[in-house]
Amino acid sequence: MQINCSGIYSSGEQNWVCVEIKHATEGSEKKLKKENNVLMCLNWKLQETNISLEPITGITSATTLILVFHLREMCNLMRKLILKTLHLPKYFSLPPTFSLSQKSFLSNVSFLENAYENAKAYCKGKKPPPDVDVDGVFATNELDLDKVSVYGFDYDYTLACYKESVDHLIYNLGRETLVRKLKYPSDIMKLNYEPGFAVRGLHFDIGKGLLLKVDSFHQIQLGCVYRGLTPLSDEDVLNLYGQHYIPADYLESYVHNGSQQGSSKMAHLADLFSVPEMSLLCNTTEYFVNNNLDYHPDILFRDVKSAVQSIHPVMHQTVQKNPEDYLEKDPLLELFFDRLINAGKKLFLVTNSPFNFVNKGMQYLIGEHWRDIFDVIIVQARKPKFFTDENRPFRVYDLHQQDHVWDKVHNLEKGRVYCEGNVRQLQGMTGWKGRSVLYFGDHPYTDLADASIVHGWKTGAIIKELTSEIKTLNKPEFKWYVNWLQVLQQLIEEHQDVEDEPSQQLIKHWIGERDELRKETKHVFNKQFGSLFRTYHNPTYFSRRLFRFADVYTSNVTNLLRFSPKHTFYARRGALPHEYRSWFV
Repeated sequence: MQINCSGIYSSGEQNWVCVEIKHATEGSEKKLKKENNVLMCLNWKLQETNISLEPITGITSATTLILVFHLREMCNLMRKLILKTLHLPKYFSLPPTFSLSQKSFLSNVSFLENAYENAKAYCKGKKPPPDVDVDGVFATNELDLDKVSVYGFDYDYTLACYKESVDHLIYNLGRETLVRKLKYPSDIMKLNYEPGFAVRGLHFDIGKGLLLKVDSFHQIQLGCVYRGLTPLSDEDVLNLYGQHYIPADYLESYVHNGSQQGSSKMAHLADLFSVPEMSLLCNTTEYFVNNNLDYHPDILFRDVKSAVQSIHPVMHQTVQKNPEDYLEKDPLLELFFDRLINAGKKLFLVTNSPFNFVNKGMQYLIGEHWRDIFDVIIVQARKPKFFTDENRPFRVYDLHQQDHVWDKVHNLEKGRVYCEGNVRQLQGMTGWKGRSVLYFGDHPYTDLADASIVHGWKTGAIIKELTSEIKTLNKPEFKWYVNWLQVLQQLIEEHQDVEDEPSQQLIKHWIGERDELRKETKHVFNKQFGSLFRTYHNPTYFSRRLFRFADVYTSNVTNLLRFSPKHTFYARRGALPHEYRSWFV
């Protein structure tokens, strides 16, 4: 059966909608009318046609029925359907405007206005989705914990969750290095850390000196491009780049095997330590611009990066002295390890941090006995080289001398500490290989990429920001913004081809409302850059990497305590663009 709306026209003072119904079977006119009217109410389809119609009240044949409805009755019918029917693929589809000889057509504006009001009423009448679990574990790929026999962990931002005070510490130490060692202007010491300015996962254009947000299709999110602390207009961004799209070789090769190499002109700031670095970079840029001081963005970027990297030993010493000021103590962490051990799982630690720093932190988080928990402990691993360079041997770390020794390592013993090494030797000495290994880390590149893609490990990402992101998602106003945004966008998509000028103006007004809604859904996360996971609509570049390299992600490793060691995490089946919008009607 085909149901086509062929046109809208007026005859005298009456306004009509003409619908052509093609049926495959013969039957009486009364039967056809009844059957097709019922079907039309259940599955309303309006399709474009080029048929010219005369103002007729009904024509029937063996295969065709043409019905004419009063315009007012059609609006009432559609309103009832919208309010009472759960599934309506097109809230109020409009026929195209076309000319009939000697006929005065009714403007589509009234239809559009009714469509808008009915769709909004429909949206308001729908129950919002339930809240997302803040402590949930989310799967991008199916993960059966029963098949995992070995659990591995990074330290920083995975087992050790830091307070915001660490960001202030990194910023202050980096700022001091810029001024005292690199001889930057002393006034920069007055520039304080801006904790709410940037989010993880942004890109810095080294040549242009811009901090910007990029989506998974390499498109710049307009409104999220900053020079220093000052946003660039959309026009300025397009003048600089020529388009929204950034070529892959311009964007990606700077992060090469997880380290800062290659010829790309952009740096992806993907770890949490980069957030205070971004703040220092933008504050310094703003200072130079406001004071008309010449500077080269490339030199500034590398000076700030060098300054921040150089202060890590001092930062480590400061945190070691007062771990309670910088570390979030999780009382469930030891319980989590005990459950894994009781389930017969092997545990290992691979971190880039030095032993003394890790030791002080783990003593604060767990206790003096923390080394008894792990079957293998590896420090100063220099990831991602740990995963890529097979020529780097293990060295035993001497706890008394507090340095590594040069004796060749033939096997990895529980209770001892090792440094450097490589994953091939780890797998060869332990037999821990492939999908039986589940490794948790916070950095998509240094922790997860090679472990997942090259070595076939299962991987879990610890994303600290997930807690605040989900709390925002659960706000009633955000749910309304997103639901209405999707409904409004569907209306625009379905009715954008109307040709008369008044209707086109109304569509433009809808598009303007859509743009404002998109800004609202951005600002509730972060006024400057929005969500870590989305641009206005698409996943961010960071999300793309995260979902590719991690099988599951969560805000804290102890969230897994809510699930048994035999639990299976299933990835959600998301609708592809060509599939059903919903599997339920």
